[in-house]
Formats: sequence, C-alpha cells, structure tokens
Amino acid sequence: MNHTYQTQLDEKITRINHQFSPFNPPALEIYPSPASHFRMRAEFRIWHTVRDGVDDMFYAMFEKDGKSKKVIEINEFAIASRDINDLMPVLLNALKKSAILKEKLFQIDFLNTLYGQMLVTLIYHKKLDDHWQSLATDLANQLGIKLIGRSRGQKLVLSDDFVIEKMAVNIKGDEKQFFYQQIEGGFSQPNADVCRDMLNFACDVADGITSHHKKDLLELYCGNGNFTLPLSQYYHKVLATEMAKSSVHALKWAIEKNQTDNVAIARLSAEEFSQAHQGERAFRRLNEANINIADYDFNTVFVDPPRAGINDKTLNILQNFDNIIYISCNPDTLFNNLQVLNATHQIKRFALFDQFPYTHHVESGVWLTKR
Repeated sequence: MNHTYQTQLDEKITRINHQFSPFNPPALEIYPSPASHFRMRAEFRIWHTVRDGVDDMFYAMFEKDGKSKKVIEINEFAIASRDINDLMPVLLNALKKSAILKEKLFQIDFLNTLYGQMLVTLIYHKKLDDHWQSLATDLANQLGIKLIGRSRGQKLVLSDDFVIEKMAVNIKGDEKQFFYQQIEGGFSQPNADVCRDMLNFACDVADGITSHHKKDLLELYCGNGNFTLPLSQYYHKVLATEMAKSSVHALKWAIEKNQTDNVAIARLSAEEFSQAHQGERAFRRLNEANINIADYDFNTVFVDPPRAGINDKTLNILQNFDNIIYISCNPDTLFNNLQVLNATHQIKRFALFDQFPYTHHVESGVWLTKR
C-alpha cells in the first residue's frame, strides 16, 4: 500500500502543478497522508444472507459490475482508523446475537476522533421501540461507545449526537490543544492527521501576517470552528460566519470549552455577509448578536468554501482584503476563483493536503496578498 500511496500522491502533485502553472505560484508545499488507517469516518451497508442454513449478515460495499452492482464483503477497512477496524467485528458479533438489534438493520456509520471517542449510528428499515432502545443502551455501555438509532422519520440519541475531538496545533512555537464537537451527520474533516497539517499551515500563514501588524480576521464558512479557534490566537478579534444551526451550536460549545473570548459568530451565508458588508441590507441576526461590522478592522479573510467555490459577489468582497487564506476541496473551482483574485492578489504560498488518498480529490491551501 505504501508504494501505491506514493504513486497516487505523485500523480496529484503533477496534476496540480500543471493546472495552476498559469498563476506562476511558488513551489508547492506537500502534506502527505498516512498510507493507511487515516479516515475517521466510515459508512457500510449491512448485507443479510444465509450461510450453512443460518441467518447471517456482514459489512458490505458495492462495486460496479457492468450495469449491475457487485456486493463486496468487508471484514477490515484499511483506510479507516484502527479504532474503527477494532470495533467493526466486535460490534457485528454483538448485533448478531440479538434478533431485535439485527432485524432490518441496513447500514452502520462510524465516527471516530483522535480523542478516542466513537459514535455509531445504526440505521433500520423499521420503527424503533422502547425494547430496541433498552437493548441498544446496554450494547453501547458494554462497548464504551455512543450510539444513535435511525429509521425513517426517527432518530433516537442514547447519550450524545456528537463526539469530542482534540487537536494539537503549533501556536507561535508552542503546542496548544483545541477541543471540538463533531456532530453526527454534520461536516468534519475525515482525515485527522492531514487536518492537523491544514491547521498548522493556516496558523503559520497567520503568524507571518500578524507578526508586525495585528488586526482582525473575517472567516466565511466557519463550520464547527475547526480553523476559527487556532486562528483566533493571532488576531485581536474574529468574526466567523456560518449558516448551519448545528455548526453554530458546535462553535459556541468550542468557544466556551477553549475559553476563547475574541470570537463572534454571525449566522449569515457568505452572500448575506457581502450584502451586510456593503450596506445593502440590515440583518436582524447581526443586531441580536450585538455585532457591528464597522467595529472590525480586518486585514485577513479566511475561507474554506464548499466544492462549488465562491460566488462572484463574495469574490469582489475578498478583493478588498490585504490577505486571503483560502482552503479548497475542489481544484477546479479554486482555479476559477483565482482567475478573478489574480487581478488584485498574488499567491505567496501554495499547499497540497492529501486529505483523500486513493481518490482524485485534492485539498489545497493558498495564501494571497494584495498586489
């Protein structure tokens, strides 16, 4: 696997260097992934069958075989974390022993953290009752995991619907621990080791920006505060924007847990922030949060947008900032956005993070400064 990994990484490096050569960027900084056991999330279908006259079931994935799909039995999953691999057979054997827990079970999702917490979601084609809840609670206690049961229109949370992650980040030469909530069904970086590299890259860039002139930071698409909390160490004040209510709640939890006092959250989309920033609209949500955009003296904007990238109106706002730190999960939309930003900014640093080994996906990091 190590040989295969390096080959696929080399192909990504070649592709990204070629694609972005029109911008004449500096040398690409490479952040590889572990070759195995790097993924902190995994989802499997559960396939029910009969073996030697006895009902059985196994973890399954599907492989295209012409026009049909071929069922592949999964006994171990090398790209998933070691904790997930260790739990998989233990959990499956426990479920097989209970007619109620295994009946009409069709999917199992795992969410693991470096902090050692595990959340398992069991998804069914049946309504879950009190008997199921009692048995599932016993199972969760027995295995030392958090457990959720789902069926159509039903979600039973037996303890929490989140796990806690702890990340060690280099802040001004010292290692500092940050705690986060990762919510079941919500977004979180699947490759924790590479996520840590991304945080260190962003913080190193911020250190270079603020070492002589410390101002304020705007962050768009902040999610659960993955980048917000470490970057807050480098700025007087941070204004973070996010639309998803669950992510806003997770960030509020993280602000309190990490005892951070210079971050304000605006529940706005990037497009809405653009309207507020330009004075086109007044937003009640800003007033309720006691946020006055005019109170901020921004010199940096941090963006980690969805795969679709950043729309033209928001790009125009970004062009007013001295520094842009852009984390991208889609090289094609990053390329398109840079065609606009290149008119006002130049690339100072360019990084490749192999967040998704053995796939065509590439995560990138760019620091742009105003020309």
